[in-house]
Amino acid sequence: MTRARKVVLSLAAGVALLGGALFVVPPLLLRDGVDYSQAVSIKAAPEYQDPALLEKAWALPVARLYRPGLDFQRNASFCGPASVVNVLRSLGREADQATVLEGTGIQTTLGFVAGGLTLEQLAALARTRLGKKVTALHDLDLPGFRAQLARANDPSVRLILNFHRGPLFGKGGGHHSPIAGYLAAEDLALVLDVNANFQPWLVKSERLFEAMNTLDRGAGLERGLLVIEP
Repeated sequence: MTRARKVVLSLAAGVALLGGALFVVPPLLLRDGVDYSQAVSIKAAPEYQDPALLEKAWALPVARLYRPGLDFQRNASFCGPASVVNVLRSLGREADQATVLEGTGIQTTLGFVAGGLTLEQLAALARTRLGKKVTALHDLDLPGFRAQLARANDPSVRLILNFHRGPLFGKGGGHHSPIAGYLAAEDLALVLDVNANFQPWLVKSERLFEAMNTLDRGAGLERGLLVIEP
């Protein structure tokens, strides 16, 4: 086979793999069908990634347990599994994204979770891996959501939020990430965004509630909050 033909075949294989990857990028990230382009991005808010406030948040009792082992999702479909890995590490357990799905029945294609994970599927994964009580809370009101945020500082509790980026950033799709702390005086939640392009950020509870209080059309349910406790 000539060198030129080898190059052509390699390029074709790369395109085929890319096409497959695009095919399995989860509808979870794309399926809401709502135009959020008019939303003012929280990136413009002074507290979003304010260094002093972030350091204050990282000093909270649960947040500081996450910081040494913070791991970012390996692809667009892995925000849920990556969130569980981070919870496990915050509890002092060994965990990585390469093995977190083993024995769960969750299949991957080219390393992607086709369709992504709904909150209920993520709850099942968390129960399997953590061996703890895991509750998926849907249809919370704002006071109820704030009450749960306050639990983010309890070392025996872990929270994972399923939200839509649109109400927060004006674009994007569905996502999972841990909430590692809550600055009550400032009414700011610390979101450990498992997407490395975002990094951890702070947001007012009402804006975060709006992002959670969106419909996951694929699941037929409102998005919500996972509460992991003994």
